[in-house]
Amino acid sequence: MKIDRILQPIKWLHQPETNEKLYSLRRLLLALLLCLIPIGAGIAQSRVLIPMDAGQTNHLKAYGLMFQHLATGETGTWLLNYRGGSFLTTNRSDIVRNARIRNVGVELLSESQAQALIREVESQGANTAAVNLEKVPKIAVYTPPQALPWDDAVTLALDYAEVPYEKLYDREVLRGDLAEYDWLHLHHEDFTGQYGKFYAMYRNAPWYIERVNKQKAMAQELGYAKVSALKLDVVLTIKEYIGNGGFLFAMCSGTNTFDIALAARELDIVPPEIGGFPMDTNINQRLDYEETLAFSNFSLVNDPFIYQHGDIDVEVNLNQLSESLDYFTLFDFSAKWDPVPTMLTQNHVSSIPGFYGQTTAFRKDKVKSNVVILAESPGRDQVKYLHGNYGKGTFTFYAGHDPEDYTHRVGDPPTDLSLHVNSPGYRLILNNILFPAAEKKKKET
Repeated sequence: MKIDRILQPIKWLHQPETNEKLYSLRRLLLALLLCLIPIGAGIAQSRVLIPMDAGQTNHLKAYGLMFQHLATGETGTWLLNYRGGSFLTTNRSDIVRNARIRNVGVELLSESQAQALIREVESQGANTAAVNLEKVPKIAVYTPPQALPWDDAVTLALDYAEVPYEKLYDREVLRGDLAEYDWLHLHHEDFTGQYGKFYAMYRNAPWYIERVNKQKAMAQELGYAKVSALKLDVVLTIKEYIGNGGFLFAMCSGTNTFDIALAARELDIVPPEIGGFPMDTNINQRLDYEETLAFSNFSLVNDPFIYQHGDIDVEVNLNQLSESLDYFTLFDFSAKWDPVPTMLTQNHVSSIPGFYGQTTAFRKDKVKSNVVILAESPGRDQVKYLHGNYGKGTFTFYAGHDPEDYTHRVGDPPTDLSLHVNSPGYRLILNNILFPAAEKKKKET
């Protein structure tokens, strides 16, 4: 239908009329017709671009905006390596209004502009790609019931971005609840049953004593003589979940202690001062690295007075490097040849401020050769971020505790993410929640 055919009745409706009721009716019909003009005239519905480059006003809320939009049944496109990993989607479900409420910057495009942008991103000469975003994952966070919200950077990120998730712990994992979820995050847990190896510094602290007593009570209630035996079964269940197609994301000590528990599945590696049972001998000669996901050829630290589980993670020396000089660098992947690691490393910067944790970084020589290194500290052989496949699923390990709290000591105040809305370190966490929503394409050869 052409525009002049629509304007003709509009002119008639707008003519003066002595009959006041007829004139009011015509005014009403005119208003209704004007609302229909964009559709009747064939004017294309606009699309919404959510830019993720340095000009974005709130990167973290942008992920939640996109997640919620997909959750309404809409679809979208992740423009990999284009303006920091921008999103393109439909102009429906109040996305523009929701963006304004959350101070997320968006740009409106016509359908023809959107198609031209996709063609540009998909052009052969560019290191960019357009990946369809479909159904959002159902998210679970493995965390103890008594954990405070700021104990875990992932729950902070999900809460701030307004991404829904559910909490579960040992009881729920062992009864099979993981089958209900697509994506699982591991709390900063010690899966070896050594309570974070806080024994040396905090064994007389009330919070530590309470933690130990609660975990022992849980183990006994579930039929285990040792906390370490309970945690091993949890680890084996999660590993099976990954093998069946689950997405695992873990941070800090939830990474290396997971693999240590797998390598030592036939051993008792907990010092008696911590676990209350005799420890096996020649532990380091009996570890089974075939069972692990990410790490190999590591040794354990069996001294209960040393705050370290083994030599997977680097030793922390706060006096060794100035905070202002502590950075790690993202690898630059080809969006067309390696879409998965490209998705996981989308950012508006390539160098990201470092941050400590019980597991601050992984020693590069302990990472398995089939694991993809996503980010490292140049010149220090320290891996910060990695990704791998197991069975039908995947795992992503991110070292450190809180990307916006450099040292994060016990008792530190919570991080206020409203002060860090453009945090590149937190963006890496949120890349992982949209990664399962992407349409999986076979790798080009």
